[in-house]
Amino acid sequence: MRKIILFLFLVISFGLISCSDDNNEPQGPTDTRQTVFIYMPWSTNLTSYFKDNIKDFETAIKNGILKNDRILVFFMSSPTEATLYELAYEKGQNVRKTYKEYLNPAFTTSDDITSILNDVKQFAPASQYSMIVGCHGMGWLPVSSNSLRTSGVKYHWEYEGVPLTRYFGGLSSEYQTDITVFAKGISNAGMKMEYILFDDCYMSTVEVAYDLRNVTNYLIASPTEIMAKGFPYDLVGKHLVGDVDYAAICNEFYEFYKNYSTPCGTIGITKCSELDNLATIMKEINQKYIFDSSLINQIQRMDGYTPVIFFDYGDYVVNLCSDKDLLQRFEDQLERTVPYKKHTDTYYSMSVRGQVKINAYSGVTVSDPSLSTLARLKTQTAWYKATH
Repeated sequence: MRKIILFLFLVISFGLISCSDDNNEPQGPTDTRQTVFIYMPWSTNLTSYFKDNIKDFETAIKNGILKNDRILVFFMSSPTEATLYELAYEKGQNVRKTYKEYLNPAFTTSDDITSILNDVKQFAPASQYSMIVGCHGMGWLPVSSNSLRTSGVKYHWEYEGVPLTRYFGGLSSEYQTDITVFAKGISNAGMKMEYILFDDCYMSTVEVAYDLRNVTNYLIASPTEIMAKGFPYDLVGKHLVGDVDYAAICNEFYEFYKNYSTPCGTIGITKCSELDNLATIMKEINQKYIFDSSLINQIQRMDGYTPVIFFDYGDYVVNLCSDKDLLQRFEDQLERTVPYKKHTDTYYSMSVRGQVKINAYSGVTVSDPSLSTLARLKTQTAWYKATH
């Protein structure tokens, strides 16, 4: 697109090649307020879109968004090559400063992820770090779901002749990593993020957010597929660097996509410090109620799959909990947990469903009621264990 919360994560390993220029020298202590790390591993058909994303970010930089902030990019130009470089603005023009080149992918373990992040710290030390992940995505689903799926299930990226969307992770398991591995890699690097932005499909799920709650303050993502264009960084870049403005990020994203050629865009921003409180209330609800599967078609679907994998979380609980007071407590807590969200009238899926009407929206999805074979491991996620 576990025995704990998992999702597809395309990370490829690289052997470090030393560079001959002065830019390869580690940077000393600075008063850098924030380093934004843009992580773009190999993703085949999205490479040209990633290049456009970087150019859009450079447009934002040219407009003066950098104060005492820095932006580093890890970009894979092929399955075997990657470069770590900085986006800067000097003498009236955009410049890219190369720090390291990598060869021979093998970054699928937490140690490998930690190694990349340690490079970021070495070359751009800062008081605060944030991370943007551009790749392919399939929510919390584990790498092992590839071997579990039946021949009758078709992933959204397998459809052809339709507008392209993004997803997170590779097309095969050797290019995928579970989210718990990703979280451990960040934790071991000692780099709790201000935010992690997934510019990928289906990553605004409560399962994903719960697994990342200790390594980031906020999770910015889409609960549905996202168009291959991704985030309009020329517009939102100024809100992602320096003093982060989460409400403005949502608004800029929405305004861009409501006027897009395929006018479909969904975004949710989760405040991770509220997730434990949400899990406590959810566990109370699950102790009182068992979902009536005959109501499953009443829940707002947020994907193009049959059976549905990702349901709107708030709408699911509305169909689960009949205790008005308990439901109100849940909805109040959900609002605190996902305080920023926007959506167009419809979302888009590359599947035969195309554009789908949105009648209920909480900015985050859940797979609890899913009957899909791809979601069979939902009971092994950390979120499920915390709430049942």
